[in-house]
Amino acid sequence: MKNQSFVTEFVLLGVSQNPDVQKIVFVIFLLFYIATICGNLLIVAAIISNPALMGSPMYFFLVFLSFLDACFISVIGPKMIIDCLYEKKTISYGGCMMQIFTGHLFAGAEMIVLTSMAYDRYVAICKPLHYTSIMNSRLCGILIGVAWAGGFLHSSIQILFILQLPFCGPNVIDHFVCELYPLLKLACTDTYAFGLMIVANSGFFCILIFFMLLVSYGVILFSLRNYSTEGKRKALSTCGTHVAVVVLFFLPCIFEYARPPVSFSFDKIVEMFYTILTPLLNPLIYAFRNTEVKNAISKLCSRLIFVSIEK
Repeated sequence: MKNQSFVTEFVLLGVSQNPDVQKIVFVIFLLFYIATICGNLLIVAAIISNPALMGSPMYFFLVFLSFLDACFISVIGPKMIIDCLYEKKTISYGGCMMQIFTGHLFAGAEMIVLTSMAYDRYVAICKPLHYTSIMNSRLCGILIGVAWAGGFLHSSIQILFILQLPFCGPNVIDHFVCELYPLLKLACTDTYAFGLMIVANSGFFCILIFFMLLVSYGVILFSLRNYSTEGKRKALSTCGTHVAVVVLFFLPCIFEYARPPVSFSFDKIVEMFYTILTPLLNPLIYAFRNTEVKNAISKLCSRLIFVSIEK
């Protein structure tokens, strides 16, 4: 850690240097953050309060997906919102490293949860007679454990490499969060090998899982040829929801990390979509396209209103 003692904090340039733009961004980000937290936690509460849904592997994984989205945006959201109120935006060295570690922890875990959800749909459609025996509670628990372990391993590898970099100045990050590629530009050493490590650890990881998901859904589509029209409609509706979430999550991630270690002018826009919009859109997609989730949310809201009236 002595190598990093030259820099004790970093200065973030933020989304814009214009005070008027920053005020608008503050309002937008605050509304998005509140909506994302409320939407995801509402899905978690609605499913947990419904034993029938909680006993289904698909909704069991959806609970963890919504929880991870809420955690992921909370790593970046509050700091980013508060920074919009200040002309000079700073983050300590330790805070920057923690932001990178926790962000990649939750993002890595979410990748594996999305993969588990795809496997659940594969078993349900391609092996319906063996679904209950394969997707039992023990396997679901193991998959969630693998998600946490995989996310922790991924973020640990990332942060261990970053901690070896010496930062002796300048300390200005051209971003609104502590992001890997802008941070590499500040290191007082050759970072080419570190850039390749990021591509291998994050970019290749994203591409590999995304390719596996595409293959799995290709197999599912092929299997649907023997289904009735109504069966195809239900299966495609369920899978379409998940595919939409997968595309929204993985495409920005692949753009961010599966490329040479350089920065582009529109990286901030992609990062905003990846960190702000995707966690917000996930609950909207599941809530509006899934009848069971909508019914569970309606029942939960009705119970809460009834309890408040009684009081």
